[in-house]
Amino acid sequence: MPERVEPLTISLLCEEATTFARRESQHDEPSICGVDNGKTIGTYFEHKFQRHLRTRYSFAEGSSAKGIDFPGLNVDMKTTSIKQPQSSCPFKNARQKIFGLGYSVLLFVYRKTDDRSRRTARLNILHTIFIEKRRTADYQITSKILETVRNDANQDDIVALLLDRNLLVDDIEAHKIAREILKHPPEVGYLTISNAYQSRLQYGRVIDKAGEIEGITRL
Repeated sequence: MPERVEPLTISLLCEEATTFARRESQHDEPSICGVDNGKTIGTYFEHKFQRHLRTRYSFAEGSSAKGIDFPGLNVDMKTTSIKQPQSSCPFKNARQKIFGLGYSVLLFVYRKTDDRSRRTARLNILHTIFIEKRRTADYQITSKILETVRNDANQDDIVALLLDRNLLVDDIEAHKIAREILKHPPEVGYLTISNAYQSRLQYGRVIDKAGEIEGITRL
């Protein structure tokens, strides 16, 4: 029988993530020994964490259709190596770089070591970080937008900035976004987001700033 079954909340998710990361950092796992594929390692870790949560909590589970791991909490989970802390993200639209991904991110950053003699591997979780959705935009473009707004920018100035940054938008959409920015300027994001249709999210700045910036919590 499970110890308890109750609705999962963001605070409970973060609490469990901290405990799980600490425990997993001491676990020797045969199935990923010799595995270098980050997606395979991330899938192993994330599925194991979700199985752990299911023994204690009730929550809506993610799927490819829903797009994120915890749709009821509007949270996605990402696991990445410290060697190159990044992950892929399906491109929805250029607004994600300016206004954020639209969901929060629970990030695990690991260093993997293999024990060839014992044929096991260990994931030492170096960082467990919760990034609120308001901080999931691209750092460079949000910083530049806010600097431009502070300099008494008008709509044309913002449009020029967006087009100079090679965002995947046409002129009509650029003007629409510019009007929205002038009414509701975005907060500074702390991700680095590529322009590609299969976006890459890079987490180096998040790792450096976690615990220093409101909305980026080191667990």
